[in-house]
Amino acid sequence: MDRIRAPTLVGFLDAARPGWYDRHEMRSSLFRPCRPAALALLALAAPPLGAGSQEIPLTLPSGKVLQVEVMVKDEDRAMGLMFRASLAPDRGMLFLFEQPDFHGIWMKNCKFPIDILWLDEARTVVHVADSVPPCKAEPCPIYQPLRKAAYVVELNAGQARREGAVVGSTVQFALPR
Repeated sequence: MDRIRAPTLVGFLDAARPGWYDRHEMRSSLFRPCRPAALALLALAAPPLGAGSQEIPLTLPSGKVLQVEVMVKDEDRAMGLMFRASLAPDRGMLFLFEQPDFHGIWMKNCKFPIDILWLDEARTVVHVADSVPPCKAEPCPIYQPLRKAAYVVELNAGQARREGAVVGSTVQFALPR
């Protein structure tokens, strides 16, 4: 039985090289059962979560000091708190961005709720998302501030309110070198 193919790049390649698409599909289907094992090996070979990131003290408006992991690289920011079981009460995560913008945060593969603070360049809180739940199904919602932010801080759920981190308050930290 002949397949009906939509006019796509694959269809174009198939017409240019007869049999290419079918061989590619067969090769792909042969390796499909190996994908979970390959992903597991990659996960084991990956550096521990947070490896390579710097930690700095961050002072919340209440005066409470947290040790926060600093995420500067795109891949570190994309990983964020994914796959972690929890976040210690005296810990957090700080995302540094090159330019202030409406930086979005999602909760894909996160296992616990968090508070998200967006800070401007003066480290003033410009937006707070309280007790953001883990994403349960795709597509995961993206949480964004109402104003441009230069930094994002992730804390345990409820911690922002307890420590007085509200819009207009200030968070203190020294940028890593």
